[in-house]
Amino acid sequence: QVQLVESGGGLVQAGDSLRLSCAASGRTFSNYAMGWFRQAPGKEREFVARISRSGGSTVYADSVKGRFTISRDNAKNTVYLQMNSLKLGDTAVYYCAASPTVYGTNSVQAYNSWGQGTQVTVSS
Repeated sequence: QVQLVESGGGLVQAGDSLRLSCAASGRTFSNYAMGWFRQAPGKEREFVARISRSGGSTVYADSVKGRFTISRDNAKNTVYLQMNSLKLGDTAVYYCAASPTVYGTNSVQAYNSWGQGTQVTVSS
């Protein structure tokens, strides 16, 4: 498994931007598809975005499409989530996750390594 540490969360106002980072260690980062998930209080963890091993393929949840961008730098063992035009409904703990597959999936079951999460709070 790979160890993951997220950073970049915080308190922002609606309409602001934020960039999350997730640093990986322990295994060959480029062997893993990466995903971002989020969990709001009282709700199940939900898929946000994923990126293939090479970075050439990305998939987004409909709720964030056009506002969020996932990217990765395999030389730095890091995956990013650029979040623009943030909404109140984006408030959640954001987790990055690693999947030992080429593309990953939208399901939490496909990911065998998880970070500790970083809180994103969007205020009005």
